[in-house]
Amino acid sequence: MSLEGQSKGVDLPALQEHLCGLWSRKEQEELRQVLASSLSKMQEPLAGLLDVLEGCLTVQKGKSTILNQFILTEFMRWRTNNPQASLNGLREEGRLRLQQKALGLLTDSHPRYMDPLLEIYQLSSLKRPVLLEHVDFLHDCCCFKEALIFGVKVELQKDLDMEKMCVPLILLDKLSLVELYVRDHPDLQQRLVKLLDSWCEPNFNIQTLLSRYPNVVLSKHQRDQIQPKLLIKHVFRLMEKFCIDPGLCSNSVYKRKLYSLRFLMYKTFGEKSMSEENWRDHVQAMIEGNTELQVQLVQLLVKHCSLKTAAQWAAHYNLPRNRLPLGVWDKIQSLSPKQLEIHAVSGPPESWTPRQSDQQKYYQLPLPRENVHFVETLDEVEQCREAVLKPGGVVGMDMEWRAGFGTVSSQHVALIQLAVQDRVFLLDLCAHAISHHSSTVNFIRALLSDKNILKLGYGMSGDLRSLVSMWPELREEPMKMEGVLDLLHVHQKLQRCWSGNKRCRSVEVSEGPAEKGLSLLVQQVLGKPLNKTEQLSNWERRPLRTSQLRYAATDAYCLLDVYLVLSRDSKAFGLPEDLRSIPSVQQAKSRKEKKPKEKNKQSKRREARQKVNEPHSLDDCIKVNSEYEGPTITPPELRVVCDNMLQGLGRLLRCLGVDVKMLENSDDHKVAAELARAEGRVILTAGQPYQTLRSQVGEGRCLTLDCSEKARDQAVHVLRHFHVHLTPADIFSRCQACNCNEYLKLSREDMTRMMRERDIVSKWDDCESQAESNSWRPPEGPEFTPHCRWAPRTALDPQTFKFPSGAEVQLETVPPALLCQIPVYFICTGCGKVFWEGTHYDRVLSQFQEVLHVSEDAATKA
Repeated sequence: MSLEGQSKGVDLPALQEHLCGLWSRKEQEELRQVLASSLSKMQEPLAGLLDVLEGCLTVQKGKSTILNQFILTEFMRWRTNNPQASLNGLREEGRLRLQQKALGLLTDSHPRYMDPLLEIYQLSSLKRPVLLEHVDFLHDCCCFKEALIFGVKVELQKDLDMEKMCVPLILLDKLSLVELYVRDHPDLQQRLVKLLDSWCEPNFNIQTLLSRYPNVVLSKHQRDQIQPKLLIKHVFRLMEKFCIDPGLCSNSVYKRKLYSLRFLMYKTFGEKSMSEENWRDHVQAMIEGNTELQVQLVQLLVKHCSLKTAAQWAAHYNLPRNRLPLGVWDKIQSLSPKQLEIHAVSGPPESWTPRQSDQQKYYQLPLPRENVHFVETLDEVEQCREAVLKPGGVVGMDMEWRAGFGTVSSQHVALIQLAVQDRVFLLDLCAHAISHHSSTVNFIRALLSDKNILKLGYGMSGDLRSLVSMWPELREEPMKMEGVLDLLHVHQKLQRCWSGNKRCRSVEVSEGPAEKGLSLLVQQVLGKPLNKTEQLSNWERRPLRTSQLRYAATDAYCLLDVYLVLSRDSKAFGLPEDLRSIPSVQQAKSRKEKKPKEKNKQSKRREARQKVNEPHSLDDCIKVNSEYEGPTITPPELRVVCDNMLQGLGRLLRCLGVDVKMLENSDDHKVAAELARAEGRVILTAGQPYQTLRSQVGEGRCLTLDCSEKARDQAVHVLRHFHVHLTPADIFSRCQACNCNEYLKLSREDMTRMMRERDIVSKWDDCESQAESNSWRPPEGPEFTPHCRWAPRTALDPQTFKFPSGAEVQLETVPPALLCQIPVYFICTGCGKVFWEGTHYDRVLSQFQEVLHVSEDAATKA
């Protein structure tokens, strides 16, 4: 008996049409009842289910993913009351036939209904050669994602070729799926990281790699992802995630150190914001034992510093003559041995009192040297404890650690600064006597959990993350943080007040590089910024220089002064009287009363992932987005710039009518800040650049997004965050390719004439006759009436088919067979791209139903 015949008792074609109709009308309850009734009537429900799924694929023509998922979910529910619907009672031949057909449905299917099919038809029980053959089949069909997911579901990783399975998906920018493939397989994790590192070799050729995978076709965006800087980021992230030895990734480590070396050269000899002593500390640690980096250093010194300095470093590392830049060897020969020595910066002992110019320019620590105590013994820890743990006291708290230029190891706190009214204590966590001693750990635990002592910090989550990584005891025995005021939250409130044009105290911003972070807050409240010259110094060196001690003490003590000024006259700053009542952005969001809404499975899963990943102590080391408090706006009023990690989101936002500029893959992140400041745009970014970018623009002008989310979910988050009122008229009101919002409407006759003149179409009569057989109908749903600017017909040059912008109509992108079907065409005047009304408009409407505002007239039409 055929599988189709085993659905006896049910008119299968009629059932499929009925189910699809109910689904399109969103009559899910009736659909559920009809499906349950039909399954009960089938003699072989397992065979009938496959027939229904296969039929819906045909009827819906590729749009049945969610319907089939619904059908499978309902079948699982129905089976709980009908346990006889199982493979257990079937003969081996019948069982195998059903399993083979179920395997066929997994080809180019959606991963979300792979799990139900695997469970219902017990596909994991098939012989391993059969499963491997199906993986090969999927791979040969270019279903790379489905092949990998299926291989993971049935645990075939040890039997599969890792490179064959993973390389196509890496090339297609699906590294997250590859990470899923190697999860719980340390050997595969190591091979994956080494593979990515091999792509960072100087002689790596992407064309050679692609020639091994002729069926993999890359877009420009995907090709741009295979470049050293992005690959190195992935390698370092995965080294840390999988605990891989950096020695296995020599290419990535070398290039990361080279990039860091160039950065240090710029900071010291270009920007001049780092002292040569700090520069020398970092450079020596970075290039020690690496001849290639030492050669690069000498080349950079010739370019940015002097021939003499380059000669000194070349002699110091005894570099061979044939590796030196022109003139360096001769310079070495002309200098005496004493002149070739690399000396520390000489001069008289550094004074505790800063230079006069620095005193006039920067905030000054109002304490003498004897009131700054360097704590490195247990007795000194006890004295510090007695001075700090006083009920009703206020303590400024900060931490310092060495910047990890080119390293993969986690950052460990080198210094904890604790400031009280008349003293500052600097706890030396590089001192073995106290760094991991229980007395030190218990002291800091007691301080952070004492609700009767007010602790002041700025951006404390980063400090606490580093502290927890150094002291696992704080993670193993979580403590409750009490009496903590993060002045970052106060600063965010302050910035929102000023950006909202309320009658608050004004602030003068000095010329030159813009202040940011704590330095900006100190400037806004106390009148002068902090001197951050020692910020990137080597905090693990001992002894610390006087300037380092002064910087560390100042960073903690200034918190007391800022809090004192804000507390005395909080209303002048637009702040509440009790600064401790200002919640963090996360707390403010949680306090907002929202009507309970029914959440779909996807949002529940996302929340579950967030709950698993969120910290459970230390007041959460969280990534914070500033809450937007502006009015409701239309999509064209939202002007954003998307970082190069969010190009998919950028294109989708343009599709919704938002004014979007996107960074190219080769652009530096700072370009986003420049565009935002110059054009009044909001920055959308993901990952680490957020911390850098948000400090370069106004409060609330930088939003960070989860790069693991789909572009659609990111877009919904953006629309809700900025209170964007989205209507059907906004959909496709802007060109996705170039961001232009002006179109020229062109009739079929005009389009045909233009294509004839370019010899793209030859016989309109053939098309007319074809039109009769196609019996095309306009797509159902709301009428496409975009809210955009319309160009006059005269805007198009009749001879060159060009617009004033210089863009020529892209006639070659219009399939000739389409002319007989589409009566009206829309042409972007910015780039010449041609659009026409089709099912894509309906799909976007459906995608964004939850945030779409439809008028009564439009709803009636729909």
